[in-house]
Amino acid sequence: MIEISTTIKSLEQAEALLKAGVNKLLFGEDQFGLRLGQSFNRIEQEQLVKLAHTYDAKVCVMVNSLMHNQQMEAIPDYLAFLKKIGVDEIMAGDPGVFQVMKQPEYALPYIYDAQTMVVSARQINFWAKRGAVGGMLAHEVPYEELVKLTPALEVPATFLVYGAACIHQSRRPLIQNYLNYVKTDESVGKERGLFISEPRKKDTQYSIYEDVNGTHIFANHDVNLMGYMDRLSAINITSWKLDGLFVSESAFVAIAELFVGVKKLLEKGELTEQHLVEFDSQLQVLHPQERSIDTGFFLMDPEEVK
Repeated sequence: MIEISTTIKSLEQAEALLKAGVNKLLFGEDQFGLRLGQSFNRIEQEQLVKLAHTYDAKVCVMVNSLMHNQQMEAIPDYLAFLKKIGVDEIMAGDPGVFQVMKQPEYALPYIYDAQTMVVSARQINFWAKRGAVGGMLAHEVPYEELVKLTPALEVPATFLVYGAACIHQSRRPLIQNYLNYVKTDESVGKERGLFISEPRKKDTQYSIYEDVNGTHIFANHDVNLMGYMDRLSAINITSWKLDGLFVSESAFVAIAELFVGVKKLLEKGELTEQHLVEFDSQLQVLHPQERSIDTGFFLMDPEEVK
């Protein structure tokens, strides 16, 4: 069964996505979660759980930060809260979180997510033997590697099929440090649309922003695998993640509807190449024009991935 997971920026967008046919909402609060569309308070998180369950959908709370001591001290209380409000699962990668969850009062189903480090079936299976119900594969894994990897998986693997792809995070406030150096007081948030380029490569524009978790840098192009969804389904990659971090709420809902359309056609056995071409054309119009888009690492020769 195909499962579509989406990030959210508001309760209103969450309901629109659920009405569109999304199966799982991804959200959290920025004390414990990275690169969230919006940091939701605990009242809002409880409302989102109830909303999703009304639509027979799931919620997955992002607890995917690399925890420092203060965060680890607060983790038991947060996990107990998530358990109390009926969260279906969390997405996490810090072993300290898993250690806490060995205690029954904090135990929750979890998807193993160590960002760019998750590149093998053995790694996911290692954590599956320790309670993981799934794994979030790095977006840098090419299709040829996915073909070899997926038959060995013991739990489902989630894969980014649309959206911005993070390539680096630092706990340091790198942008603010630079602004302090040049004696300028400016915003460092994602709404600025800041980017950095490689020396002598003016065509590189790596989106960069800063928040309470430090500095985040993204790939030169956002990911779009719409034209290859049949290939992913054929190798049993049927848990699809859509990330709307840099997309307007309404446009992201419309993009999610396109993937829901692909899902429905696949499940009926009616998806054709022409369908994918048409869906991709619509997606290209909806995607922010100021942001470039391509297939990322998907079509690369594995030998070229360093």
